[in-house]
Amino acid sequence: MTIGQNATAAKAVLLAAAVLATPAQALGGPSDTYYERAFVVAADARCDLFAPQVEAALTAATAQARGAALRSGAAEVDLNAAAARARARAAAVSCRDPQLATVRARVDGAFSGWARTPRMTFAGERQHWFADRTRWTQPGWRLKQSSTVGASPVAFGYGGKADASTPMAVVSFVGRSRPTAARLVFRDETRAPRAWLSGGGLAPTSSRASVWATGVSAADPALLAEGRRAGDAWRFPASAADRLARLDPRETFLVEFHFRDGSVATARFEAGDFAAGRAFMAMGAPGTSAP
Repeated sequence: MTIGQNATAAKAVLLAAAVLATPAQALGGPSDTYYERAFVVAADARCDLFAPQVEAALTAATAQARGAALRSGAAEVDLNAAAARARARAAAVSCRDPQLATVRARVDGAFSGWARTPRMTFAGERQHWFADRTRWTQPGWRLKQSSTVGASPVAFGYGGKADASTPMAVVSFVGRSRPTAARLVFRDETRAPRAWLSGGGLAPTSSRASVWATGVSAADPALLAEGRRAGDAWRFPASAADRLARLDPRETFLVEFHFRDGSVATARFEAGDFAAGRAFMAMGAPGTSAP
């Protein structure tokens, strides 16, 4: 590595440490914050800088920064390029570089609070994701966004017991029979690789993918909307959540409920910071080690 490359890499390390220890608006916009967090994630992957819970917190914060950058108008292709530059810059830094000790100390300070935070709200344009890392010994929502279909409340996310690893939709229908099937509908990245932001963020029918629920059961009372006494919990495969996490935060996805008479009731959700919420949830309960 040349002297110039060393200097550039060291500058990147120090800038990353400063950004991670300072409010984003003080040093730059959301795209800058995403770049610096991606840099530190890549450096940690190479040099094993942080404890598991700090790694998980940094992963959640990086996903949140990406969502903020996209909502601020950054192009996805530009953020992908920024992440590639961040990885290249991290690869140019020696794991023995003393500046990495500065990064480690500042990141530990900046994100140790995340590790102790029991709940977070990941704000969207109109709908939010609510994450809760408490009460893991009892049924409840770990990550949830709420919607409605007609007068019936619908929630989607991760709920149930502490080891909940598959997403679900919980619905309490008002004044009609129970559905016979449910499915998720979202942009098919193989047909439409770029984010679909027109038409309310929902891709046209020809560019949609769908995933059917794998099962249904009576919802635990802890998962029901306030004032509801009964409802159904429709479970979806874990792979469907992985695909939702790759959507642009400005995009929309649907939960469709299909009835025996051929009718379909549809609840609309925002992709938002689903990926960041999942990473936050994966940190486990406060005071425990991340999985």
